[in-house]
Amino acid sequence: MNLFSYLNDPANWGGADGIAARIGQHLTYTGLSLLIAAVIAIVLGVLIGHFRVGQFLVVGVSNAGRAIPTLGLLVLVVTLMGSGITPVLLALTVLAVPPILNATATGVSEADPGAVQASRAMGMNAWQMITQVELPLALPLIVSGLRNASLQVVSTATVAALAAAGGLGRLVVDGQRSGENGYPQMFAGAILVAAIAVTLDVLLGLMAFGLRRRRSRTRDDVSDEGRTITKDRVSSPDATAEPRSA
Repeated sequence: MNLFSYLNDPANWGGADGIAARIGQHLTYTGLSLLIAAVIAIVLGVLIGHFRVGQFLVVGVSNAGRAIPTLGLLVLVVTLMGSGITPVLLALTVLAVPPILNATATGVSEADPGAVQASRAMGMNAWQMITQVELPLALPLIVSGLRNASLQVVSTATVAALAAAGGLGRLVVDGQRSGENGYPQMFAGAILVAAIAVTLDVLLGLMAFGLRRRRSRTRDDVSDEGRTITKDRVSSPDATAEPRSA
């Protein structure tokens, strides 16, 4: 049996139920759920990391995310909301939030103390410290959180087929129903999911590497400027002092 026969057949790539359409659906589920999760998790993580409050929330959400069974969560959401794309996006978003939230809160709270102190010396307010110092320094770790979440979401989106949705999981489910003749179709779905996961992992890994190099420059620039301002403030009283009369 040629496992690549389904992938190599051009007739299987076109149409509403073709491989190309299934890849598009899978990427749509993945992208939307990661976007929603990132907005929620990054906002909460920045607030928790900057103000140093709510760390228990991060720990609780992270532990809950690891403990939640994927299939059980999907079955629960489908039971409550019915089939379709909405319950799938909700389930995937719930699974994607913990790693992004944990990475964001950790990255912001553990931003370089020297750079943070320098930003205070420069007179930055809380918003400026977050956007110009803490968040840029935390970006590599945030991208790492997105990297972990993307791997989980891409693989989990396969079960969307069980909720009467599309995606590459449809190839696996339909192939399983076809018995032994469906092995090439199941293989096609599995290999494409793996290819998407590896591609996203490599791209986000390269992005994190570039951000780490940029973070070093940001930290050095802020620290140098903060030290300059501090020295000026210390030396200014002596420089402006009037000479004493004899």
